[in-house]
Amino acid sequence: MNAGPLADLLVLDLTRALAGPHAAMMLADQGARVIKVESPSGDDSRGWGPPFVGPEDARESTYFMSANRNKESLVLDLKTDADRDVLARLVERADVLMENFRPGVMERLGFGEGRLRELNPRLVVLSITGFGHDGPEATRAGYDQIAQGEGGLMSLTGSDHPTKVGVPIADLCAGMYGAFGVMAALHERERTGRGRFVRTSLLAGMVGVHAFQGTRWTVGGEVPRLAGDHHPSIAPYGLFATATAPVQIACGSEGLWRAMCGAFGWDAEDQRFATNRDRVAHRDALVDLIESHFAEAPAEHWLGRLSEAGVPAGKVRSLDDVYGWEQTRSQGLLVDVDHATAGTVSLPGSPVRYDDNLHSGGRAAHLPPPTLDQHGAAIRAWLDTDE
Repeated sequence: MNAGPLADLLVLDLTRALAGPHAAMMLADQGARVIKVESPSGDDSRGWGPPFVGPEDARESTYFMSANRNKESLVLDLKTDADRDVLARLVERADVLMENFRPGVMERLGFGEGRLRELNPRLVVLSITGFGHDGPEATRAGYDQIAQGEGGLMSLTGSDHPTKVGVPIADLCAGMYGAFGVMAALHERERTGRGRFVRTSLLAGMVGVHAFQGTRWTVGGEVPRLAGDHHPSIAPYGLFATATAPVQIACGSEGLWRAMCGAFGWDAEDQRFATNRDRVAHRDALVDLIESHFAEAPAEHWLGRLSEAGVPAGKVRSLDDVYGWEQTRSQGLLVDVDHATAGTVSLPGSPVRYDDNLHSGGRAAHLPPPTLDQHGAAIRAWLDTDE
């Protein structure tokens, strides 16, 4: 396990920006050897900033760093025969290839489905697009904010106007679903001896996380609208103002609501609030009741009272607070790596841990995000000696 549960896998990451790199990093965190194949100008996200870190003549994007730990970088110009030959030799050895070009680009580069199967029948290929590989809008470019809107998520997010999520959630979901599909295909390969093409998209990622909001329409015939800071189907479940900062409360059962009533002296039999259905129907009155009470003291006071009553509650932390929080650090969610030009940097860690490894991910130690073509010479030498 010190090397990670996927230490026997070789992954070729031809992706750029975020969805594909995130999928590849998920496998890299679990020990896979991931070779990031970049164009001579590098992954687009190398130029996304500020912030940038490192010396003036070797600035690195913190955006790029967020999705490319535990990888090696190799520059290939796939417009040249020589570098296409290098990629072909890598494909012959690889277990997984990931790409997020528009449909048809891999074919034009000489690495369409037929060629990849010819080079390596065991290869698992992940292809991520913006809106899917077929259908009337398959050729549309995929960008996260567009997908958040087109996929319906923005119609649910915000209070008085549609709002995007604060992270590129369409990219991240597509990457996670893609990595899941890859692992399923690798498992199947153990039985069949053959690889499979796995396809997903930013649109699919958005629809995939609709959860109960999706079935509100597909089953219930109800079109969900902006939900603001409160759950559309459970109450009280949301953000509530106090004399200082807001607090979050999650009463997910009748027992929790009664515990809250007992703690604050409210009438649990009040017909407006007797059941969850009643509380949802009278949400405005319920919010007024809670916030008028909470206006009398600061947030920490009410968080303490709610904790004593056994009612789930919490604060809204800024990211500096999250990464400084001992609970975050205890879960291995912050890792330090020695970067080639930026020196020691701290990165968000893998959200997966194993029972015999205190670190996040399956590795005993994490590798820093690579500089452009940092491992090019070593990879080419490995290919020559591994013939």
